[in-house]
Amino acid sequence: MNNRRLIPVVTVLMLAMLACTFNFNFPSLQTTETKTLTLHEPLPKGLDIARVSLSIPAGTLSLKGGATGLLEGTISYNVKDWDPVITRDSGVVSIKQGDVNKINGVPTQEMVNDWSLNLPNSVPLVLTINAGAYKGVLDLGGLPLKSLAIIDGASQSKVNFSQPNPIQLETFTYKTGASQVDMEGLANANFTNLRFDGGAGDYTFDFSGSLYRDAVIAIKAGVSNITLNIPVGTHVIIDNHGAISNINTEGTWVVNGSTYEASGNGPVITVSIDIAVGNLKLVRK
Repeated sequence: MNNRRLIPVVTVLMLAMLACTFNFNFPSLQTTETKTLTLHEPLPKGLDIARVSLSIPAGTLSLKGGATGLLEGTISYNVKDWDPVITRDSGVVSIKQGDVNKINGVPTQEMVNDWSLNLPNSVPLVLTINAGAYKGVLDLGGLPLKSLAIIDGASQSKVNFSQPNPIQLETFTYKTGASQVDMEGLANANFTNLRFDGGAGDYTFDFSGSLYRDAVIAIKAGVSNITLNIPVGTHVIIDNHGAISNINTEGTWVVNGSTYEASGNGPVITVSIDIAVGNLKLVRK
């Protein structure tokens, strides 16, 4: 991934911090020689569930399946005092680097902090990602996710369920700040409830894939542009509970007050949207 493309996102985060603290003296992050940590965490035999927690203050994260162990990949970094701290227990791996909520300096183009990781497809997973200003490409297709929680600050992230989740995703939450988030193949996530809390940003929700069960989604955001892509043939009900009135539609929709519905067969997607200011686009294709 190209770290230079991350700089505008990092700038947004720094400006937000500036507004909150009124501290105008931001030094640059101190960088050193680039180090690379290679990870190969073994998968304990007879494991019923694996728990993985990742904490990254700034940088890039590439995450996908295919690991033969519990967690595999590399972390390349050159920021002083950002040596990854790994906590291990039976079926539990936690990697924490620095302090996500306290970045002691402004990231520059010299900063290197690239995480490239793989998770196993062979055991149910509880996955938590806690990030600051980062660019993420998360291909979670085919992973047996039982619980997924993503918390990030200023981010550019793409979350793709390219293949169906073989088990039910019981808990699915996403909380973000000033960011751009694209979520693709959401029907493949195999969830019943999704809670998304956003700040100021651009958010896209694509519900392509195989919908196995009824799904309820609650989306709450501030000043945002939100797009919902619903495949033709999927039954969806969207309720607008926010102050937003700028709603654009593509395709065939039945509008009844603040409710937008598109008919279809099989399970039903019910979406509750609460946006303060911004634009909502509903696409049926």
